[in-house]
Amino acid sequence: GYGAYSETEPMLSAQEGEEAEAEEEEPTGAAQGSALPKESPLAMALQILLPFLLAGFGTVSAGMVLDIVQHWDAFQYITEIFILVPALLGLKGNLEMTLASRLSTAVNVGKMDSPIEKWNLIIGNLALKQVQATVVGFLAAVAAVVLGWIPEGKFQMSHAVLLCSSSVATAFIASLLQGIIMVGVIVGSKKTGINPDNVATPIAASFGDLITLAILAWISQGLYTCLDPYPYVSSLVCAFFMCLTPLWMVISSKHPASRTLLYSGWEPVITAMLISSIGGLILDKTLSNPNMAGIVVYTPVINGIGGNLVAIQSSRFSTHLHFHCAPGEVPDEAKGCYYPCRTFFGSGANHRSAQVLLLLVIPGHLIFLYTIHLMKSGHTTLTPIFMSVYLAAALLQVLLLLCIADWMVHSMWRSGKDPDSFSIPYLTALGDLLGTALLALSFHFLWLIGDQDSDVGD
Repeated sequence: GYGAYSETEPMLSAQEGEEAEAEEEEPTGAAQGSALPKESPLAMALQILLPFLLAGFGTVSAGMVLDIVQHWDAFQYITEIFILVPALLGLKGNLEMTLASRLSTAVNVGKMDSPIEKWNLIIGNLALKQVQATVVGFLAAVAAVVLGWIPEGKFQMSHAVLLCSSSVATAFIASLLQGIIMVGVIVGSKKTGINPDNVATPIAASFGDLITLAILAWISQGLYTCLDPYPYVSSLVCAFFMCLTPLWMVISSKHPASRTLLYSGWEPVITAMLISSIGGLILDKTLSNPNMAGIVVYTPVINGIGGNLVAIQSSRFSTHLHFHCAPGEVPDEAKGCYYPCRTFFGSGANHRSAQVLLLLVIPGHLIFLYTIHLMKSGHTTLTPIFMSVYLAAALLQVLLLLCIADWMVHSMWRSGKDPDSFSIPYLTALGDLLGTALLALSFHFLWLIGDQDSDVGD
């Protein structure tokens, strides 16, 4: 029986924290969620549904914001900002979710009980997150400048500086705001006795996109208006946030837990940022074609939902591995060469959850499509052909992601890395890339077969 495990044992072995566990555990807070032999598909679907819908409406609103701001001057003249969008939205996923999972693990393990230790832990983790946000924001801007510059071959210093400062400022402010919201949610749910794992991640996911996009739009538009009268403003902004980094590093290095992450937690976050930027490049190139203006609303939606679903599945895999296997050993069914049928066909809990997640894709997207349609935000009329192509793209994206998750988590476990802290950044970034690419392809396809009225600009 699983009763022998206390709540803390499997958690402590995972050190990093059980990442997007949130979506799938029993609301009662049974950490044994995935080790239970009989978790009915219906119960599982219902638990996943609420956070999924919450996060989905967050991404829908982000899509609408992006649709409005794409006509602002800054976005019209400096199109490289669109390359930043998936990278900065993805950053939210990686930093927020790791923070949320680390803190909720700390709560479950009982580290949050003494007030002094509690504040040390919170401040150390927040400082660490600010360092990561600043650095990744800077690198994302560099990537956007390089990727925007390669195809066109023209480079404007003022634009590069503007991109850099708006990216760093956005990453910094959004990260701070969400970190504070997050800590509030976790401490609050500790007081009310809810298991923070169930609440924290979906809340991070639903507010994140919206906050980040709104801040990015305001800052870049503000700096763009300052560009001619006060050319030095954007460099000052950039320098100011960069100068704060050493301070955060000093604060976070005071805590042993965040000190180790200060050295080691970079690889997944930065790789994920690069992968997302390629998705952003596709978005930027697609938007420069006036026939494709309608794509914008759907991008955050398809990216966000794919990432959310696959985060649930990968966290189920890693929980399963933490329970049943020693690091470096994989269960029998995962041995040998990888083939896609393995993910979906079988009677195990993980096969069932993969089937449930695939089944959620279509109804979920239909709800969000209809919401966008009601809000009159899409420029696309919902013709049957548009809907079927869109849903096919979404389904293909999630199908591919679930297969990749299966392969990735098991191969990481085999090489002795903790899949919780590594796989989710990679998977959400691949979700961005695949989502954007498939969406662009399906819009091109619709345009070719002449479903003309479905992609008129406004």
